[in-house]
Amino acid sequence: MAREPRPRLAAASRAPQRPSRLGLWLKRRRSWLRGAGLATLALGGVAALALGVLALDPAARLRDAANHLAALGRGPGLRIQEIRIEGREFTPREALLAAIGTLPGDAVLDFDPHAARQRLEEIAWVDEAHVERRLDGTVLVRIKERRAFAIWQRDGRFAVIDREGRVMATERLDAFGPLPLVVGQGAEREAAAMVDLLRTVPDIAERVQAIVRVSERRWNLRLVNGADVMLPEGHEPAAVARLAELHARDKLLDRPLAAVDMRLPDRLVVRLQASAAPAPAPTATPTRNPRG
Repeated sequence: MAREPRPRLAAASRAPQRPSRLGLWLKRRRSWLRGAGLATLALGGVAALALGVLALDPAARLRDAANHLAALGRGPGLRIQEIRIEGREFTPREALLAAIGTLPGDAVLDFDPHAARQRLEEIAWVDEAHVERRLDGTVLVRIKERRAFAIWQRDGRFAVIDREGRVMATERLDAFGPLPLVVGQGAEREAAAMVDLLRTVPDIAERVQAIVRVSERRWNLRLVNGADVMLPEGHEPAAVARLAELHARDKLLDRPLAAVDMRLPDRLVVRLQASAAPAPAPTATPTRNPRG
């Protein structure tokens, strides 16, 4: 009789083993990576949203940044502490400060150096200006002044002018020292060439009291003795050279002159002062014959 197969016994269940350290580390690593991935996705979404807002309204974002920077500039420690001006000799300080347009204590970032430079160069005295704004609270201003060139007289009023004829001052003219005197309408614009010409002939220049513009066309030289030397229009250099030769040879300008007319190219007309003119010969008066 066949033997029935003996049923197999179930395998004995193994006792649960404790997870190894490597397994625990790998498990924790997988959890951290899943969390970091989610965080990265979240940050990426925020960045994308911010970029989208900036793309939709960039002007607003720039305004916010500018306002934030301006607010920082108005904070403590970012105030103007000193206004330093260099190169000033004659320009009134009050005019410079008004053009700079700020005072110690004002916010540094509220000050516009470019606008201040433009205002400074509108002052008649100032030729060039350089303005710096420093975050230590210093405003540095360097100016180059126009140079006084002559005194211009017109209608009884006097003004200091520069070489281009721009009025620089109308008061305290004696502070500028000795300057050539130019007289008449249009003299301020045309005087530079005549002043330069006279400086080449010192013997003539030292005897000239004023350079007078006549009808805005030509020049007279008013001498210190009151005489007028009338120069030809457009031929001043040749006439002044001839005048210098006559003076070197005959001491012409030291004579008691009333006028020297050089307007005609082929002649020189000299008129003496009335007191220096020769006295007229006495005329004979008829006498009565006592016997007659």
